[in-house]
Amino acid sequence: MFLPFFESLRRNGVPVSLREYLAFLEGMAAGLVTYDAEGFYYLARTVMVKDERHLDRFDRAFAEAFKGLEAISTDQVLEAIDIPKDWLEKLAEKYLTPEEKAQIEALGGFDKLMETLKQRLADQKARHQGGNKWIGTAGTSPFGAYGYNPEGVRIGQDQSRHQRAVKVWDKREFRNLDDRVELGTRNIKVALRRLRKWARDGAAEELDLDGTIRATADHGYLDVQTRPERRNAVKVLLFLDVGGSMDPYVKVMEELFSAARAEFKHLIPFYFHNCLYEGLWKDNARRWDAQTPTWEVLRSYGHDYKAIFVGDAAMSPYEVLHPGGASEHWNAESGQVWLNRACQQWPHHLWINPAPEAYWQHTHSTRLIREIFGGAMVPMTLEGISRGIKALR
Repeated sequence: MFLPFFESLRRNGVPVSLREYLAFLEGMAAGLVTYDAEGFYYLARTVMVKDERHLDRFDRAFAEAFKGLEAISTDQVLEAIDIPKDWLEKLAEKYLTPEEKAQIEALGGFDKLMETLKQRLADQKARHQGGNKWIGTAGTSPFGAYGYNPEGVRIGQDQSRHQRAVKVWDKREFRNLDDRVELGTRNIKVALRRLRKWARDGAAEELDLDGTIRATADHGYLDVQTRPERRNAVKVLLFLDVGGSMDPYVKVMEELFSAARAEFKHLIPFYFHNCLYEGLWKDNARRWDAQTPTWEVLRSYGHDYKAIFVGDAAMSPYEVLHPGGASEHWNAESGQVWLNRACQQWPHHLWINPAPEAYWQHTHSTRLIREIFGGAMVPMTLEGISRGIKALR
């Protein structure tokens, strides 16, 4: 039954062994998970993934093997677990015309929004659906999920729809980018190659094959020649925005990340969400409990590093300008303060934006970040990357 899943894992580059596959089958036969799709996913991942670098490949294989699993009806699930049906189902999303959306007014600023949310949480005692005030689903309330409000707090929604939330009141999981992806990266590598500055240093320890052949032919005996190892002297800090509005760009981000891995020997990647704040992380699965303080990164990597930020820069302007404006936590200092520190620490800096350049002027936060970077923002196209890399040299 699960043999196609095993084959999909191997096909997607997850080095799962037959022993691990049999252990997974034993776990299923023992009833470790029943009627629980999420539990089934974590059981399979725990048994058959040995290296966290393969988690993203596992996710792709899982989706390929079990597409359609979500078609199991809610009624079937509710027969197995004792949870009221009306609390699990949400009504169809409420689609409004542009004219109706234009009539919905913002509450009047970030502080007022958060103050109102605090009062609603204190007053509301039960689930609410529709309407324009309480925390619930659909409707036009500034608090909740699956509705519309130009300036709201998203609570309990699986993904962004309008990119208008000021805060997101959910703990989401972001995927690490797979630097193994090779499809479509060749031209990106050519663009990144403009930044490479090769330096001859170190002991003569690399075999010079052409020189050895010439010397052997000249002397009539084997004459091994060596040369200084060629090393890439460029040092790059790569800051990658993940999650939320960046989800549509995962493929092109992976291509860029893979190309950068191949081109730069000294590449230090970090993840962030939306804007730079006081913490960064290297593993999205542990982004809440294994962060690296941004101050530590600023102190650890000198002015000789090139700093490349990759993100769509699309967020609420509060996330850039206000303390406490971050969408998922309370930040003591604004994103603008941290971005300015980064630009001062690494004078050779660049922001690569995967969103089409024609849309940048329509997003306030994008204009703000572009100004902070002194105009050093380029689109994630081959021409844009080439232009940005040329400016970094």
